Amino acid sequence: MGYSARYHATSLVAVFLALAIGVVIGAALGGDTLSDTRRDLERSLTGNLEDARARADQLSTELDRSNEFSERVYPVLVRNQLRGRRFGLLAMGGLPDGVAEEIEEALEPTGGRLVGVGVVREPIDVGSLAEDLARTRFSGIGEDTDRQAEFGAGVGRQLVRGGALLERVRGRIFSRASGNFGGLDGVIVVRSQPQDMGPVQRSTAGRMESALLAGIESTRTEAIGVETSGAEPSSIGFFQANDVSSADAIDLAAGKLAAVLVLLGADGSFGVKSTADSLLPDLLTPRRQ
Repeated sequence: MGYSARYHATSLVAVFLALAIGVVIGAALGGDTLSDTRRDLERSLTGNLEDARARADQLSTELDRSNEFSERVYPVLVRNQLRGRRFGLLAMGGLPDGVAEEIEEALEPTGGRLVGVGVVREPIDVGSLAEDLARTRFSGIGEDTDRQAEFGAGVGRQLVRGGALLERVRGRIFSRASGNFGGLDGVIVVRSQPQDMGPVQRSTAGRMESALLAGIESTRTEAIGVETSGAEPSSIGFFQANDVSSADAIDLAAGKLAAVLVLLGADGSFGVKSTADSLLPDLLTPRRQ
């Protein structure tokens, strides 16, 4: 048997009437209680805020001490580990501000030297390359993707060993370059593709980047991809896809140490990001023969 609409209406009126009476009585009799509750809440929130500030100060102090410790220990761990070795910096698309300085800072206590820096021009003008290489085995590079990959691998090899091909196309491949390539003991790679490239340009650039890395790797010379801890978008996935070891925090002491250990022969992805295998390689990684 159901309830009538009049019963529903009567019940709702009774409920709202009871609530109204409760509010009036509470306001008349509970004013002091509400005031006390408000004061207690204010004191609690103020105390929580003060505790949070004290904790933040403590964490900041601990972080400063940790950074100071890392900066003091890092040079001791890597001192002269790369003495006499020559390294090149290959920046694909662009070289973000401060990255070259971080790399030089990483190498300074090791005895290794950064002897060449090249920024790969992107988007890549394959049409101009085709004109320059019209009478070579790379004729047709403008449309032939296999030739583009073969050309990129050849340039990658000559970045390490030196050669006539690299010298011939240096002005086309690099938007800016300094120092000398060839006779390298390792290559440090940075990737920062321009965001305004179209799909075809991005595909061509990606194909050339992978070919350059393949050429470098074919020389059995140590190579590492690096970026800063705040780099966005991250290129670690690209390095992993091309079987190149990486350090994702070259701006931190741990990232610098990881980079040096990779240049000594460690393999893997290291750093602070979710793509890392671990923070650091084993400290006693033997050098690759």
